[in-house]
This record gives sequence, structure tokens and C-alpha cells, in this order.
Amino acid sequence: MIDTAPSSRMWTMRISFVALVLAILFFHLLPLQTATGGLIWPDLILTFAIAWSVRRPEYVPAVLLALTFLMADLLLQRPPGLWALLALIACEQMKKQSRSLRDASLATELVSAVLWIVGVGIAYRLILAIMLVEVPQLGPALIQIVVTAIAYPLVVAITHAFMGVRKPGPGDIDGKGVRS
Repeated sequence: MIDTAPSSRMWTMRISFVALVLAILFFHLLPLQTATGGLIWPDLILTFAIAWSVRRPEYVPAVLLALTFLMADLLLQRPPGLWALLALIACEQMKKQSRSLRDASLATELVSAVLWIVGVGIAYRLILAIMLVEVPQLGPALIQIVVTAIAYPLVVAITHAFMGVRKPGPGDIDGKGVRS
């Protein structure tokens, strides 16, 4: 008899990721700040995507990430596809590193994630400038990059404690039923 538990868990977590992204977008689109100069929030979609990509790459396949990032681009009125492409590249590179980061400390994972967050933020601004598209102000953009990097450990704690997205240990069975 074939065990369907790993497969159903994988699909449940994929649906959970989409629901998480939709909830983040919902709160982002609410008109909570009516005055200018309010708080600058971290890019939680990117941080959750990177955290899930490192911890359980099978939960966030490239197609799912691309579609959710593209949906965020469209809803947040960013140039369609640019942020999505850069964030997808970052997540896919973190997936490639996930096996080596599994045995590494949280500090090593944090440094790698922060480098990708900063890289995505800088590349986004550079590409917009090269394409002669209006570039957002530098100050708030840098603050958002820093706040996103600072939020990463909190996101890792939330995914670990409340969502059950943990790094696989040696001998654990992944979403495809294969021992890691």
C-alpha cells in the first residue's frame, strides 16, 4: 500500500503558503496608513519564501513562487515581473544551498538570506534605473531592505514554531517520500 501522508502534507503546506501570501497581501492593501511618512514594513512575502525555500524546498516549487510573486507585483503596482524574477532567483539559489545550510547554524543561514535580500533590493533599483523607470526614493528603500533583513530571524521562528516548517534532519522523509 502506498503511503499518501507525505504527498498530502506537501500539498497542504503549498496551500498554506498561498494562504499566507494572500493574508500578507490583504493586510498590505488595507488602508491602515492614511498619512504619509508612516512605518516601513518588511517584505514578508520574500522573507517567508526564502525561509521556506531553505527549510523545505519541496513546499515551494518554482512555479508556485513565480505565480505568488507575480501576483504581488500586480497587486502592489510594481513593474510586473521584475521583483518576481529577482525574488525567484534568490529563492531558487537558497534552495540549492538548502542541503548545506541544513547542517549549518542559524547564523550561517541568516547571513546567506540577508545577502540575498540585500542583493534583490539593490538589483531591483539598478535594473529600474537602467531601464529609465522611476526609481523609488533611496532612503525608504534602504530602510525596507534593512527591516526585511532584521525580520528574517522572526520569520524563521514563526515558521518553525507555528507552521511546522523545519529543516529536515538526517533520515527524515521529504514530500516525495525520499529519505534526506
